[in-house]
Amino acid sequence: MTTSGPGRVFRRSAVADPPVAVEANGSTIVDAEGREYLDAAGGAIVVNVGHGRREIAEVMADQATRLAYAHGSAFTTEPLEAYAREIGPRLPVDDPAIYPVSGGSEAMETALKLARAYHLARGEPNRWIVFARWGSYHGNTLGALDLSGRQPLRQPYAAWLGRFRHLSAAYPYRAGDAGAQALGTADELAAELEQAIRTAEPDSVAAFVAEPIVGATLGAVAPPDGYWAAVAAVCRQYGVLLIADEVMTGFGRTGRWFAMDHWGVRPDLLVAAKGATSGYWPFGFVAASGAVHDTVRAAGPFVHGFTYSHSPVGAAVAREVLRILDTEGLVERSAAQGERLLRRLRGRLADHPAVGDVRGSGLLLAIELVEDRSTRAPFPRAARLTERLVAAARDRGVLVYSSTGSANGVDGDLIVLGPPFVVTDAELDRIVDGVAGAIETEAGVDIATR
Repeated sequence: MTTSGPGRVFRRSAVADPPVAVEANGSTIVDAEGREYLDAAGGAIVVNVGHGRREIAEVMADQATRLAYAHGSAFTTEPLEAYAREIGPRLPVDDPAIYPVSGGSEAMETALKLARAYHLARGEPNRWIVFARWGSYHGNTLGALDLSGRQPLRQPYAAWLGRFRHLSAAYPYRAGDAGAQALGTADELAAELEQAIRTAEPDSVAAFVAEPIVGATLGAVAPPDGYWAAVAAVCRQYGVLLIADEVMTGFGRTGRWFAMDHWGVRPDLLVAAKGATSGYWPFGFVAASGAVHDTVRAAGPFVHGFTYSHSPVGAAVAREVLRILDTEGLVERSAAQGERLLRRLRGRLADHPAVGDVRGSGLLLAIELVEDRSTRAPFPRAARLTERLVAAARDRGVLVYSSTGSANGVDGDLIVLGPPFVVTDAELDRIVDGVAGAIETEAGVDIATR
C-alpha cells in the first residue's frame, strides 16, 4: 500500500505497511493476501458476538433505509425507546435512564457532566472534584484522558491536564511496589478514598470513577475482596456519586452481564460502549440512576449533546446484539470459555521465568511479564518486550491486545486477551499455542541486551 500521495490515511498503526483486512467471520479476520488471523483480542476487546453476523448487517441496513438520522433534540425514535426498555433490566443501576452517544470517551464525558449537573440541581455548586485511580483508563478525549491514570498516554499532553485527582490503583499484585502507586486491600483503598474526600474542601467532591475490573492499563485486574462494597459505602456517606466505567467490562466480557454484578453493587452512573454493538456500529451510553436522571431533568435542560448521539441505527444494532447475547447464551459462554482459557494458559506458562501473573475474569484475561518473578521487577521499557510479543504472536496467526507501563508508569509489559464469545475450544488451543509460543521464544532472560 502506498504511504504517500495526494490523499492518504493518517494511520493509527505503528507498522509501516500493515495488512489490509478484507473480511472476517466468527473469531477470524482475513487480509487481502488471504492470510487468516485468530482475533484473540476481539479487536480492542470489542467484538463479543463474533465477526460477520449477517443478521446484524440486515438490521442495520433496514433501519438506515427507513430512518438513518433524526436529531435527538427534536425527536426520539422507536429503536432508542425499545433499546432502553430492553437493556434496563440488565443494568446494575436503579431505575436506569440511558443517554446514548458514539463511544466510550463520549460516554465518560457525558457522565462527568451529568455528575456536575446533578450537584448543581441539588443546590451544591461547590461539588466539582472528581477522583479516579492511577492505573486506570477512561478514554482519550481531553477530559477522559485527564481522568485516566495511564501515564504513557497522559505524558504528551500533561500541560493540558490536571483538573482531576488520582488515588492508588486497586492492584494487589503490585501493592507496595516502588512506583506502582498501588494498594492491595479493601480497607486500605477505602480508607484512602475517605481521607481524600475529608481532606478536600468541605462538600466539594462530586464523584469517584473506577473500572470494576481494570482493563487495558493493568490487564484484567480485579480489586481485592470487599473493595466495591467498602467504596460504595464511603461514597454514600459523603454524598459522592459512584461512576462505574464498564466500557471494556460490560456486556458479558467478564462472564456477567456487567462486571459490577460480581459484587452486587449498583453505581449511580454506569458508562458502557464497546461490546454494546460488538464493533458493528460506534455506540455507547451512560446509564443514570432514576435519582440522578430525575434530579437533573427537574432542574431544566441538561446542557450537553453530540451530533451523532441518540442514533436510531446505533440503537437498532445494539438491540440486535443484545438479542444475540441473550438468545445464544453468550454471557454464560464467556464465563465458561474464559475459565477454560485461563486454566490452559496457567498450565502452559506456570513455570516460565518471565511470567509473573496470569489472571482474568470471563473472556478478559491478561499475562503480566516480569524480568524477575521473585521481586516482580519489570523488564525495562527499552527492551520493547510487549512489541516483540505482539509481533511474534501475529506471526503465528494470533492477534493480541497489549499494554505497557503497568509496573511504574513507564516499565511493565502486558498481553491482554479478549476473543469473541463464540471462540471454539480448538481456537482456545490455538490462542494458547500462539501466545505461549511467542513468550517462550521472545521473553528470554537476555532480552534486554538484544
